[in-house]
Amino acid sequence: MPVTALDSPYLGSLFGSKTLRAVFEARATVERYLEVEIALAEVEAALGLIPPEASTALKSELTIDRIDFEQYARDVERVGFPIVPLLDQIVQLVSDDYGEYAHWGATTQDIMDTALVLQLREALGHIDDGLHKLRRILAAQADQHRSTLMLGRSQLQHALPVTFGFKAATWLTMFQRHSQRLAQLEERLYVIQFGGAVGTLASLGSQGEAVQRALAAKLGLGVTPTPWHTTRDSLTESVTFLANVAASLGKIGQDVVLLAQSDVGEVHERAVPGRGVSSAMPQKHNPISAQLLTVLASKLAGHAEGMLRASVHDHERASGRWMEEWGIVPEAVVLTGGALDLAIDLLEGLEIDVDQMRANVEASEFIVSEAVMMALAPHIGRQRAHDIVARAVQTAVGKGISFHQALSSTPEIADKLSGKELSSILEPGRYLGVSDAFIDRALANEESPATGTDS
Repeated sequence: MPVTALDSPYLGSLFGSKTLRAVFEARATVERYLEVEIALAEVEAALGLIPPEASTALKSELTIDRIDFEQYARDVERVGFPIVPLLDQIVQLVSDDYGEYAHWGATTQDIMDTALVLQLREALGHIDDGLHKLRRILAAQADQHRSTLMLGRSQLQHALPVTFGFKAATWLTMFQRHSQRLAQLEERLYVIQFGGAVGTLASLGSQGEAVQRALAAKLGLGVTPTPWHTTRDSLTESVTFLANVAASLGKIGQDVVLLAQSDVGEVHERAVPGRGVSSAMPQKHNPISAQLLTVLASKLAGHAEGMLRASVHDHERASGRWMEEWGIVPEAVVLTGGALDLAIDLLEGLEIDVDQMRANVEASEFIVSEAVMMALAPHIGRQRAHDIVARAVQTAVGKGISFHQALSSTPEIADKLSGKELSSILEPGRYLGVSDAFIDRALANEESPATGTDS
């Protein structure tokens, strides 16, 4: 019976991607083991290391449907590793003792690591697709809302005016960088692991390097200068990459949670009957997806930390820490895929209350105090201007008058800036800096609709 949220029949879909879960489920994993074993036999037969008939028999007779998974589970529990029990069944299943030629010159970790790389290649392809879909959504929001005025917030306090388009463009650039990181990671990660017992391929004599290169080509993978049994940096990089993606998704989730607060009310999650309701308070519409994104970001941070610890292997084959990866890597992929699915659904259906954003801006007249300071600074110096405007803010609050009145009644300000100038300076929409140019720069890095490629 499942004991974790990820494997729960009713909680699992909240946390993990069903598509990516299928990539790592038991049957799919063993199928990858068989794929590597069969490919190894094919290249070794071509190089004359095993009889061609053995390769033919393994390829034609060794199918996933013939594996006895109940027996396999019992044997793995007894042995402690997944490959020896699989080889026992291979020997029994393949005719004329040709099963004895499976795994020729290899070691358990060669098969498991290479199979894992094949799974990661498939899974990260889905992650890449998700990143591009998310980017398209954010790019559309950045462009559509480039003039949608809203409060910029600093340390949870009203700061300066921004636009929702600028916020969306800022979110977008994180995932543009993540797409770049993934492209750079692929060259280091999609490589074969094949080194035999301690990485020297002594079991294959002078043919070791030829087998390694042929097997890599057969599987569509690269080759590293040396086997990576105990150098796990690229695998660790993949998990930290996933955690980094999840952290960026968590940042969006955190922003949405805060913007959806009752006393802010600037965005709302898509209305779905029953979703986000409170069992006690009928009026509530909790931002469930946004909250889950922050939870998943935290969980993935733990997986990255765990992978960094697990990567400290000893000598030429690790004494135990390799086993930690068996849980960390698949979970990191499935959780990140789940976070991406959540974020895509959240942003596709995000209700953006343009009127409430504008109302919140208009209710916070002090957000352009920096604009007043910068207009006054050339006349009296920046620091003195800062202090004078700060006192005007205190005057407005203390006397219950408008900011414009407080500024106009301050001699040091009135002497330098006319009432008309102050009115213009106090218009929030005039103090957006070059945010429009920043939005354009973010959008320039997006895919061209005509070509479908990064511009």
